[in-house]
Amino acid sequence: MNRKTLVLPALIGLLAPVLAACGGSDSGSGDGDAIVVGTTDMFSASSKAPAPFDPAVAYDAGSWNILRQTVQTLMTQPRGGGLPEPEAAERCSFTDERSQRYECTLRKDLKFSDNTEVTAEDVKFSIERVLKIRDQNGPSNLLANIDTVEVEGDRTVAFHLKSPDATFPHKLATPAAGIVDPDVYDKDKLRSGFQVDGSGPYTVEAEVKDNELVKAVFTENPHYKGNLKPKSDKIEIRPFADADAMGKALKKGDIDLMTRTMTPKQIEQLGNSSDEKIDLVEMPGLEIRYLGFTTTAPTVKNKAVRQAMAQLIDRGELASKVYGNAAEPLQSLVPSTVTGHTNSFSNKYQEPSKAKAAGLLQKAGIDSPVELTLNYTTDHYGAATKQEFEVLQKQLNDSGLFDVSIKGTKWDKFRPAQTEGKYDVYGMGWFPDFPDADNFIAPFLDKENFLVSPYRNDTVREQLIPSSRREADRLAASKDIERAQDIVAEDVPVLPLWQGKQYVAARDDITGVEWALNSSSNLQLWELGRGVGE
Repeated sequence: MNRKTLVLPALIGLLAPVLAACGGSDSGSGDGDAIVVGTTDMFSASSKAPAPFDPAVAYDAGSWNILRQTVQTLMTQPRGGGLPEPEAAERCSFTDERSQRYECTLRKDLKFSDNTEVTAEDVKFSIERVLKIRDQNGPSNLLANIDTVEVEGDRTVAFHLKSPDATFPHKLATPAAGIVDPDVYDKDKLRSGFQVDGSGPYTVEAEVKDNELVKAVFTENPHYKGNLKPKSDKIEIRPFADADAMGKALKKGDIDLMTRTMTPKQIEQLGNSSDEKIDLVEMPGLEIRYLGFTTTAPTVKNKAVRQAMAQLIDRGELASKVYGNAAEPLQSLVPSTVTGHTNSFSNKYQEPSKAKAAGLLQKAGIDSPVELTLNYTTDHYGAATKQEFEVLQKQLNDSGLFDVSIKGTKWDKFRPAQTEGKYDVYGMGWFPDFPDADNFIAPFLDKENFLVSPYRNDTVREQLIPSSRREADRLAASKDIERAQDIVAEDVPVLPLWQGKQYVAARDDITGVEWALNSSSNLQLWELGRGVGE
């Protein structure tokens, strides 16, 4: 098959690939060479972050790509989106009308990769461990609504929630709820190093140099029981220092597939290339980028400053100039393809306007130009991030209302500084934990929020989020979700910039490429096989 770009559309507010990739359908790798996947995600262990793959602390797309292959969860996200389905569980359901008691029954003869039995007590241990460790940078906020975990026999576990939450099955499908072996994970502290032990479709061996992961080798777990059907018995993930090096490795055949994070230039070149050995697959994405604010900082404490920035920034120019067709303007925290989205920012601010921005500052008694530093991470979201912030700087400074400087910092220092409130304004990205509007609202606005933001809005926290979670019909939750988005546009604790598409580039003998990423941008390595290139 000649090289081509396959565009996979979104359906009914969720992402669902519908076209087959090149090179066959179900043929696995058998005894052949391992399929090698390239990534620019870098993984390191240090005294401050000793456990990059411990479910109690891992809370980024790269680490979750390791855990989803190895640590099983009660539920799983279907390959193309939709409601979660049982995985380690045989069945799960709410047992009350309020969506406040959720019960799961484990599959029979469920085993960890060392052939020891997985029991309901292990599930209870794993969940309570995340909540007890409660790492500041970890995913415990996803499970914070759990009041108690009840075990009945070896196979039944029930979760009693503090308040109704129809999204809870989605949360049980994330690595935050991964089932770990109590024999090798301490209940009170993180597990140091890169080792992972679970009951997922693969086991993993980490090759490490100078406390950095050089290669992760996944081998099919012979004791795995679940819905997933691995197409290959061995797959590798190989980190690269930059996207150019990763791209060269794909062209040479040193790797078979690459995805996050390709540069806009690479995507454009692959889309126009006549290379028949490499296929580019394009999918709608739920990744978003935004500016966050430490709303207690003197420079941005007055919301008029934040509103003026929202009034000036030209998202269309930003997306097209830096990312081309790989991104589109985002007018709300909730992406346009997710049920409950509304264009709150464009409804309030309409077109970029210097006059309106000046009026906002003048009315609040704020002298201009306002001096600000926009902070960004140099190595976490791709090489184009610096250019993105240069465009933002120019847009704000050209107005004469702001005097903006920009500063880049490596992620291992950027993220701790951000959570400690050392940045007044900072750029971040978000890959959703699950494809529901709640996961674009609560992580930023709820009490235990991902940003550790000092911003508080009681209407959102105490009324809108709880009310929306009571609705099992997520369309019925839209009214509350839309109101929350309107409040964000008014107060601007965060400022949405753009949402991205997903791309996978692969050698043409790799099958299952169209399922390599799910709707939350998580790798599904079990879908990849090796066929015959054409």
